[in-house]
Amino acid sequence: MSKYSKETILRIAKEENVRYIRLMFTDINGVIKSVEIPVGRLETALDGRVMFDGSSIEGFVRILEADMYLRPDLNTWLILNWEETSYGKVACLICDVYTPEGKPFEGDPRSNLKRVAARMEKLGFSTLNIGFEPEFFLFKINPETGKPTLDATDSGSYFDLSPIDGAGDCRRDIVLELEKIGFTIEASHHEVSPGQNEINFQFSNIVEACDNVQKFKLVVKNVARRHGLHATFMPKPIARINGSGMHTNCSLADMEGNNAFYDPNDPMGISLVCRQWLTGIMTHSKGFCAITNPSVNSFKRLVPGYEAPCYISWSEHNRSVMVRIPATRGKTTRTEIRSVDCACNPYLGMAVILASGLDGIEKNLPLIGPVNENLFALSPEERTEHGVENLPSTLKDAILALGTDEVVKEALGPHILSKFIELKEHEWDEYRLQVTEWEIGKYLTTM
Repeated sequence: MSKYSKETILRIAKEENVRYIRLMFTDINGVIKSVEIPVGRLETALDGRVMFDGSSIEGFVRILEADMYLRPDLNTWLILNWEETSYGKVACLICDVYTPEGKPFEGDPRSNLKRVAARMEKLGFSTLNIGFEPEFFLFKINPETGKPTLDATDSGSYFDLSPIDGAGDCRRDIVLELEKIGFTIEASHHEVSPGQNEINFQFSNIVEACDNVQKFKLVVKNVARRHGLHATFMPKPIARINGSGMHTNCSLADMEGNNAFYDPNDPMGISLVCRQWLTGIMTHSKGFCAITNPSVNSFKRLVPGYEAPCYISWSEHNRSVMVRIPATRGKTTRTEIRSVDCACNPYLGMAVILASGLDGIEKNLPLIGPVNENLFALSPEERTEHGVENLPSTLKDAILALGTDEVVKEALGPHILSKFIELKEHEWDEYRLQVTEWEIGKYLTTM
C-alpha cells in the first residue's frame, strides 16, 4: 500500500515550502542521476509526464532513441533537509524510466530488478529482505585546491573511540540525518582501516533496500562535505590495508511473511530452501562477480590477507568464506554475502543475486555443503581438496565468466548485458594501457 498519494505529496510540498524537486534515477554504473524541476511542475512529474534525454546517460540508448519518461515511485517522496536554503526546501522522488510507448525501459536497472523480483511469487515467496552493511572512507580535502586527498581523518582501527577515531562527529551527524529521513540505524562504528567507517541500517524489501542504499550514499557524501571531508565508497583506495565492502544480508519471506530460511529442526537452524539458495549463489558466483564487484579497483580488495573473501564457499561462523550464516535464528536467519562492494549498482547486484539463489531453489541443484576450515590458511591444493574455487581475480576474468552464465545474463536482460559488457571491456582496456608508477620503479633501471 502506498504511503503517499499524489494529493498528499502536493499538500506536503505546499506546507513545507518545497521549491524544487529532484527526479532521481540510477544509470548502469550505479551512479545517481537527476532531473530537477521547480515545484510548479510537480503535478506533471507525479503524472509521469516529465521527459529527459536518455541518450546522454551511460548505458541507456542511442541518440535516435533519446526520449524517455520518468515515472516517480510515490513511496520514495523525501524532503532533503540538509539542502534547505533561503528560498525554500528541496525534495526528491526516485523514478522508474519508461519509454514513450508507456513501457518500462529495459535498460533501467530499477525496472529490471522489479522484473526479476516478479519470479519470486511464482516460487511461493513474497519478497527478498535485504540488509546492507556499507563501508566507506573519510578523507581530508585539500583546502587550497578543494580536491580530496588520501589523508585519512584518523589512524583508528576497529571499534576505536575518540580521539583515536577522528570521524565520530561526522559519523554521528550522518546517523542523525539518516534518522530524519526515516532510516532505522542499527549500529555505526569505526572500521579496521584508518579513516574507514561503517553504518548499518534496518533491512527492507528488495527494491526499497536498493533505494535506501542510494539515499544512504547521497547523505554520507553530503554530510561529509559539510564537515570538510570527502566520503568515498571506492573498494580499495589505499594499497595494503583493508578495503570497503558492502556485506549483503538476504532472507526470503514466504507468502505469509515468515522467514523461509529458518528451520528449528535442522542442526544448523536453516531450511532446505536456504541450502538451495546457498547452492545457487555458489554456482553462479563467478558469473555475477562482474556485477557485484564491477570495477578494476574491486579486485584489489578481493585478495588474501585483508578479510575480504576470495574463495567460493559458505559456512555458519567462518569469516574466511564468501557467504556466512550469522548466528541469530528465527526471524533473523539470513545469508551474509561478503564479496559485494559499494561500487556495485545495487539494483543490478540484487537482480543477479536473487536470480542465482532462485535458480538453486527452482532447479533443486545438488546441494553444496559448508566449509569450516580457515581458507586463508590453506594451500591452493588443500582448497581444491575441499572443492573450493576462487572468485575471478580481475575484472577481465569476471567479464568472461559473466558471458558464460545464462542465469545471470537473463537476470540482466539483453540490453543491460550488452551495454554493461561494452562499458567494462572499455574500462579494462583503459586500465591495461596505463603504465603505472610501480612499473616505472620496478623496471626502468633494471631492464
